[in-house]
Amino acid sequence: MDDARDGRPGRNHYADLLRVGAIAAVVTGHWLLTDITYRDGRLSGRDALDHVDWGSWVTLVLQVLPVFFLVGGYVNATSWTSHRRRGVPWHVWVQGRALGLMWPTAVYVAVALLGVLAATSAGAPAPDLDRGGWLVALHLWFLPLYLLMIVLTPLMLAAHRRWGLAVSAAMAVLAGGVDIAVVGRGLPWLGALNYLLVWGTMHQWGFAWQDGRLVRPRWRSAALAAAGAVLLVVLLWPGPFPVAMIGADTRVDNTSPPSTALLALAATQAGLLLTAGPAVSPRLARPARLRRLGRLNRAVMTVYLWHMAPVVLVAVTLYPTGIAPQPDIGSASWLALRVGWVALLAVVLAPVTAALLWAQRPLGRLPRGARPAGAWWGPALLLCGVGAAAAALALLATEGFAPGGRAAVLAPALFAGGLAATFLSGPRGRV
Repeated sequence: MDDARDGRPGRNHYADLLRVGAIAAVVTGHWLLTDITYRDGRLSGRDALDHVDWGSWVTLVLQVLPVFFLVGGYVNATSWTSHRRRGVPWHVWVQGRALGLMWPTAVYVAVALLGVLAATSAGAPAPDLDRGGWLVALHLWFLPLYLLMIVLTPLMLAAHRRWGLAVSAAMAVLAGGVDIAVVGRGLPWLGALNYLLVWGTMHQWGFAWQDGRLVRPRWRSAALAAAGAVLLVVLLWPGPFPVAMIGADTRVDNTSPPSTALLALAATQAGLLLTAGPAVSPRLARPARLRRLGRLNRAVMTVYLWHMAPVVLVAVTLYPTGIAPQPDIGSASWLALRVGWVALLAVVLAPVTAALLWAQRPLGRLPRGARPAGAWWGPALLLCGVGAAAAALALLATEGFAPGGRAAVLAPALFAGGLAATFLSGPRGRV
């Protein structure tokens, strides 16, 4: 989710395309599956997946976050390799990458909190604040995991350089062992390990893409797709895992914690996309296409952070006034109106994104840190700062910006402290 610059020598524009395509799928999926209702004077939102029989099968297409981790591994490997060759210490690189995510996120958190305070002052009902505050915070769950991947990149890339694909294979096997313990032995507390093992395996595949081990010879990526597809069928059909890859109202879940079924889907996606790369990449070589792709790629982080804000704005404007119809969820009219709903949200998001990209330009000129060069405490402060920020974002994603109808205090304060510590951990300079 880093910035892209047009024409950068050696840049993999296919990776940029995958990232843009993935964010488009995530945003469209969230918009399609968010059902807003206004009844008895209360505005509420529902997940359509919980109310339509075919919803679980749709998630096999809409669950594309594995692509983010694949591309993230590629980009992080490329960036860290380049910086290491120039003699940049690991903690300086980690700090720069982390701040690249944390500064824009800080803007989003601040604006969301101001919105909650304004709505509270206007007398908004506490249940509406609670639900709305959760709705615009849920997608933040991705950021703590990605911050963890950034912190671990120097270590895990070194392991990949030494042992190659054996690292990701071992992580996948361990993830399977965790699932056996969770599902078969009734040890749910072990499931948290799979947040690192499952998402981390996808990130490792990005390393293998970057150095060619997963795409040369070309049969390797095809084999990954085939193995993933076979394993997915086995795990979903006779196996214990549900079809739903985005939440599930079942005893076994594929995302919380992530399961080997999700990993199998990720392997299928990664293998197919990497196999298609040589055929698609030449079509991106035209200057006009590269310029458009570059502009879209620079907007990825902003779009991801802010894409649920139009849902709240449009819902508050159209539903209480009775302008927006409210057909039964899953009905033919509901499905037909989804197209207009997504189009309207896109129209609202486009100028918001353009304005935010312009307003956030000064973030790129912010200093990197304040500590004297060579200070021994820098790396320790960095890890504490990133850890605090990640914990805060996880808490926001779980409880929202207005738990119980009151503005969140602990999570924003923890995030601010983590951001400050991360900033102060670096040597004086620029991001």
